[in-house]
Amino acid sequence: MAESGGEFELIRPDWPAAPRIAAAATTRAGGHSTGRFAGLNLADHVGDEPETVARNRRMLAAELVLPEAPRWLQQVHGEQVVDAAEAGMATTADSIISATPGQVCAVLTADCLPVLLCDRQARQVAAIHAGWRGLLAGVIEASIEAFERRQVPASGILAWLGPAIGPSAYEVGGDVWKLCSLRYPDCLSAFVPGRPEHWQMDLYALARGILERVGVHAVYGGDYCTFADRRFFSHRRDGVTGRQATLIWLQ
Repeated sequence: MAESGGEFELIRPDWPAAPRIAAAATTRAGGHSTGRFAGLNLADHVGDEPETVARNRRMLAAELVLPEAPRWLQQVHGEQVVDAAEAGMATTADSIISATPGQVCAVLTADCLPVLLCDRQARQVAAIHAGWRGLLAGVIEASIEAFERRQVPASGILAWLGPAIGPSAYEVGGDVWKLCSLRYPDCLSAFVPGRPEHWQMDLYALARGILERVGVHAVYGGDYCTFADRRFFSHRRDGVTGRQATLIWLQ
């Protein structure tokens, strides 16, 4: 569900989460970055001016009335999950989880899939950065296991799939298909054959399949394409570009 406010255009997850759950995904609308990063670039590792990124982040915090600055991660396309209470500046991880009100979990993307998790009782939240490497590395399973270690069963978890590249724009090689066939042979419907030795990959479908495998059946979202929709940053479309954020926290 898109929501405009001032210069910003935010996306609010359309899911039956408890009122205590606050979440949003940004677009590139608003902000102070220029050139290839034009708009609300929130990444400080892509070549944009550091002070401009800091200004964009302050604007975002004010627009969302964040209780604190987001716990930004150094994302490496892996399976590492970190507790927000232990996350410092640029902690290396691709999933961040919190059970403490006011701790803002966030991931940055520009085609990769952001996944938000919460439980029906609004006790825990998580934000996941899940490109194909992260999905095949097991970042979703690792995140669900982190919930289960805190006595939240998979059956009680809601998931929302944020803006990512759509299957019509996402071509991968046969090596990716082969890796998926070895790890998730029941999820190969996420691949459609294209030109020889290439496949059109549906990140949304693969994520849904993985969530289903681990017992998460309440899955929402998954209806954007960052490549086709120029409201979003897209690395595959533009090369050097900015990043949007997907955030969640307990109020």
